[in-house]
Amino acid sequence: MVERKRNRRNPSGAVCQPATRSRPRNGASAISNAGARTFGIWPFSFDVALAVKARAADADDPILTFDDRSGAVIDLDLRGTEAEITARLAESTDAGDATGIVEGQSDPDRGPRNRGRPKLGVVAREVTLLPRQWEWLASQPGGASQALRRLVDEARRIDGGQTQVKAAREAAYRFLSALAGDLPGFEDVIRALFAGDAEGFAERMSAWPPDIRDYARKLAALT
Repeated sequence: MVERKRNRRNPSGAVCQPATRSRPRNGASAISNAGARTFGIWPFSFDVALAVKARAADADDPILTFDDRSGAVIDLDLRGTEAEITARLAESTDAGDATGIVEGQSDPDRGPRNRGRPKLGVVAREVTLLPRQWEWLASQPGGASQALRRLVDEARRIDGGQTQVKAAREAAYRFLSALAGDLPGFEDVIRALFAGDAEGFAERMSAWPPDIRDYARKLAALT
């Protein structure tokens, strides 16, 4: 595995952390690279880790596995037998996906309901707020959960997708910093990425290995 030891300031002026590492998690996709060559993109599972371990034995270059959502390197502990690797990954993914409940107030969305409108795909997670914030939520029509959903929907409407755009660019930056930092024109590529210049981003990577170039464009989602 390769890990950069310090933060790196990108040419746009924003500070990112290319050494960010991600724990394995259910539902994430993974891409594995040996040098500049991609040998697989899968929904993350134990088989991914075992495939990486099998390839690593014969690979000349370090193999990095990336989280398809964040562009971060997935930290895989590949020591020991297949059974030991699988057991560690099960523990890690369970910890990463653990969810709690909205705490501190009773809410009409909690508990079984036999009548009325069914819950539509709601997921319980832990939320920590100040007492005055819980009091305000409890006073809202429909209770805390419905008030939080309205607030989130309104924030998403106001945001207009900008948070997703920023996250996509940062994911591409993390990936490129891990694999392409020494390739020619790297800084120009990053400038184009954070400027939202899709044509310039693709053009400046034209001489790069195709797997790196294509996956970076997928992560960046520039149009």
